[in-house]
Amino acid sequence: MLEPFVVEVWGRPAGIVIKEGDSFRFHAVAHPFFEIDGTEYNTPGHARLAAARLGNDDHGATPGASFGKARH
Repeated sequence: MLEPFVVEVWGRPAGIVIKEGDSFRFHAVAHPFFEIDGTEYNTPGHARLAAARLGNDDHGATPGASFGKARH
């Protein structure tokens, strides 16, 4: 059984993810993450990405922007 874990975005707590059956449910603890509160995801990573997309709006990033830099 997996333990619940805290999701942080830009160093701020966004919520916790808890395994429920075959999915992972996100429970928000702050704005703007309440928008995805209660949403189920296939993996904890998907929950983290959804929270990161919402958290980017507070930092002036463009929607859909990359969360890192790629070097080729």
